[in-house]
Amino acid sequence: MTGIDFSGDIAFVTGATTGIGRAVGKALAAAGARTVLNGRGEEEANSILAEIRAAGGTAEFVHGSLADLDGWKTMLAEAKAVYGPFSIFVHCASPRRLESQNVLTVTEDEWDAMVNTNLRSGFFLGREIAKDMRAANIKGRMVYMTSLHSYSPRNLPHYSASKAGQMMVVRELARALGPDGIRVNGVAPGAIPGGGFKANVRAFEEKIPMGRTGTPEDLAASTLTLLSDTHSPYVTGVILPVDGGLAQYNWIDRPDELE
Repeated sequence: MTGIDFSGDIAFVTGATTGIGRAVGKALAAAGARTVLNGRGEEEANSILAEIRAAGGTAEFVHGSLADLDGWKTMLAEAKAVYGPFSIFVHCASPRRLESQNVLTVTEDEWDAMVNTNLRSGFFLGREIAKDMRAANIKGRMVYMTSLHSYSPRNLPHYSASKAGQMMVVRELARALGPDGIRVNGVAPGAIPGGGFKANVRAFEEKIPMGRTGTPEDLAASTLTLLSDTHSPYVTGVILPVDGGLAQYNWIDRPDELE
């Protein structure tokens, strides 16, 4: 991204093998950050490492599941052993969600995996990384990939509830860590096809003022802007919707004169 330089930064990105997390990891590496990535799948891991290195970037990969109760501990220890301490943390990991996992059918295991990954692991990773930032006097930055469904029902209760909690994690961390110069923000994606989003794209486009669904690269661009001390030096505790205006949608049509 033109004008954003993360040379000298060390970044840790979860959920980096697919979708938004993958785009964020690639963008950070392209902007000069040394990156440690986490995600699912050996083939996917090798693929993103090859892409980053072919483009001249620096990246390593750590495996492990954040859906496990204490999986974050092992993963963070391995990530810190690669580079550390981190100056940037981006939490994009989230289990795949199916439309069948609704209010009446979601299982305890599905609930636990979602909440452990998004909320529990997200908080403890952020807190421990922040402790290292403070000890090393690093003016760090964090971004959590939240959701418009932090405050709007989705009929996927484990997902919406975990994202609502994640929004408050952002605000709690931002308030507590602000005096240390550590900024913590969230990005709330709109309709981004792929991953957990399987709805009718055309139907969504009719509800989006900008007339299109988003891309992982759209989210990566906004994430890097929030992480940049050049572009967002005085921004913390914010949840930024990156949705093409989808959150403005309601059932009332625009006035005819705007047609």
